[in-house]
Amino acid sequence: MSAIMKTTRLPTLLVAALAGMIAFGSGCATKNDAVAQAGKNEKNAPGIIETRDIAEQGFIYGLPLVMCYVANYEFWINTSSSQYKGPLGQIFNESRVFTYQDTSVVTPNSDTPYSFVCLDLRAEPYVVSVPAVEPERYYSVQLVDWNTFNYGYIGSRATGSEAGDYLIAGPNWNGVTPAGIKQVFHSSTHFSMAIFRTQLLNADDMPNVEKVQAGYQVQPLSAYLHQSAPPAAPAINFPPINKDMVKTNFFQYLDFALQFAPAGPEEKEIRAQLARIGIGAGKTFNFDALDLEHKLEVGLGMKAGGEKVVEKSANLGKDFNGWRVGSAFGDREFYHGDWLLRAAAAKSGIYGNSADEAMYPLTRVDATGATLDGSQHNYTLSFPAGQFPPVNAFWSVTMYDGKTELLIKNLIDRYLINSPMLPDLKKNADGSLTIYIQHDSPGADKENNWLPAPNGPIYMAMRLYWPKTEAPSILPPGEGTWKPPGVMVAN
Repeated sequence: MSAIMKTTRLPTLLVAALAGMIAFGSGCATKNDAVAQAGKNEKNAPGIIETRDIAEQGFIYGLPLVMCYVANYEFWINTSSSQYKGPLGQIFNESRVFTYQDTSVVTPNSDTPYSFVCLDLRAEPYVVSVPAVEPERYYSVQLVDWNTFNYGYIGSRATGSEAGDYLIAGPNWNGVTPAGIKQVFHSSTHFSMAIFRTQLLNADDMPNVEKVQAGYQVQPLSAYLHQSAPPAAPAINFPPINKDMVKTNFFQYLDFALQFAPAGPEEKEIRAQLARIGIGAGKTFNFDALDLEHKLEVGLGMKAGGEKVVEKSANLGKDFNGWRVGSAFGDREFYHGDWLLRAAAAKSGIYGNSADEAMYPLTRVDATGATLDGSQHNYTLSFPAGQFPPVNAFWSVTMYDGKTELLIKNLIDRYLINSPMLPDLKKNADGSLTIYIQHDSPGADKENNWLPAPNGPIYMAMRLYWPKTEAPSILPPGEGTWKPPGVMVAN
């Protein structure tokens, strides 16, 4: 279960407590809360079962937006947060890779130093400029909005290694494309993140990464055109957020996020259903103020929705040698109204790339299907000679704590093994490569190939950046000719 997901699931004990309260007191309660008020405007007001079902679907639909707001609040709004990056509209370069101390998002990538920016597109578009990058260095700029739709890419695969200026516009912009702009991308929400990933070729390469990062530029369209800025968008009172507040105020945060996310055609039905119980853009759904019976109905719905997300997340893709291989990230057309898939994708690792940019085989089990546990066994992962993950850029295998899905503190500060490390890894006599997965060192002679594991449940992610499309390939997702090898219990 992810760190963020823990903040959004209503605990079973709370539901049980509410049930007891209803048994002894709900008959005397006066229903005049958000659900009851919404029902007054309905010819067929939702009953107990229907209210619960709407809350369940609303939780599934809204989870990615609320998770996105949690991350964005920590990154751009809460200046006292340890995860704070800087003001909105200002690019932030991480001249390092992520470690166990980075906890805002689950399954963080530790392969590539990141650069981030969050764009407020309400007043005007922004221009993202990238420098020329040497062709042997992979980089990408993932454009992902608050719907968690990957609506565009800039970078090695998508646009090449040349310098260029790209326009990022909000959902309501219909202006003329200025001269010098190579491509226009439209966010489906008024806020969008641009996530830059710049490949670190080796341990001594960080100064070169910093030079590339210094070439990333972001500016409002008016500044790019040397014109006066348009009137500023209204100030926003961003609601503070923490894990306790999310437990009971989930739908209040969804209310807030929805005002910046105009409904697409496939969202109209779910938005209409949510309105029937008082949830929607511009509303304020106060769980604490609900009648006891409504608390139980909504709480049970949220609990059921959370359980469905967990189950779906655990079964994304197809099983190959214990690895789940599939694609759970994409744009609006990719999800096509499948809100459970979108929620499961966010739960498994929010802000994941679309399949043509990167593939993410995931595992919690060995090749026999037994749960991976570093307190019980040592393991190996072996790639036969010439059968490394087929990529145009590079690949990696990253270790996470099976409970938190975060990177783990370890003695050698190693969180992954990737293809740029191949020159320093020891090959077997037949040319194959064995990675040693265990909590304690496998010994000095094998330590180069050691991927430290937690002293407990294990969760691993394989990443294939810019996967090859010709055979052998992991594409199409779940149907490719290349399969990841299974994790084995060590002899």
